[in-house]
Amino acid sequence: MAATRLELNLMRLLSRCEALAAERRDPEEWRLEKYVAALEDMLRELKKQSSKPAPELLNEYSRKVDFLKGLLEAEKLSSSTEKALANQFLAPGRTPTTTKERTPATKTVHLQAKARCTGKMRSELLDSEELNIRKRKGLVSDEKQSAVELDAMLQHHQDMQEKLAEEMLSLARSLKNNTLAAQNVIKQDNQTLSHSLRMADQNFEKLKDESDRLEQHAKKSVNWLLWIMLIVVCFIFISMILFIRIFPKLK
Repeated sequence: MAATRLELNLMRLLSRCEALAAERRDPEEWRLEKYVAALEDMLRELKKQSSKPAPELLNEYSRKVDFLKGLLEAEKLSSSTEKALANQFLAPGRTPTTTKERTPATKTVHLQAKARCTGKMRSELLDSEELNIRKRKGLVSDEKQSAVELDAMLQHHQDMQEKLAEEMLSLARSLKNNTLAAQNVIKQDNQTLSHSLRMADQNFEKLKDESDRLEQHAKKSVNWLLWIMLIVVCFIFISMILFIRIFPKLK
């Protein structure tokens, strides 16, 4: 299916936003935030169209827009550690936006953002350690302490990520167990319903047979009663004739 004008405009604006995100921007730069807001509006309109793209392509567009939005929110954080942690959870796009790209631009932007945050965090740590070195006048010991603190901080972040991964895995297992339990309950209900339907069919067949038998019995009873009445009438008729013959009319 050919891309609509709205989809082409969205792709152009998305490519422009990815290029802006890859550049070093001033803190007062406002264009990227406005562009991302426009992307969200265009994406909502695109989802409402009857001739919208395939669901996989729409999901890819949403993934890239959410990545740019999360990148802007991460840049607004005050601490370098918070920025680095927020960037860890960003999910870039999987496919290139334009045919000129060999790798998705959002992946490149993600790597650049992580590198900037890590470099800034390391610079801040080194600056603080340099102040401590000047105060303590112990260069070697302070460098070792800086390395230890940096390792401890990185280890803390790694532990947090592992804990989050374990919680997500536990949630997925719980969801799977609940789904299996619900499937078993539905299966049992279906079996019970099928058994009830079979019993109802059997009872209906038995009721039909009994009705047929009762109808046949009623017909037989009516036939016997009719024959008995005919016999009684004939007997009465013959008796009257005999009575008249035996007892003639008196003169």
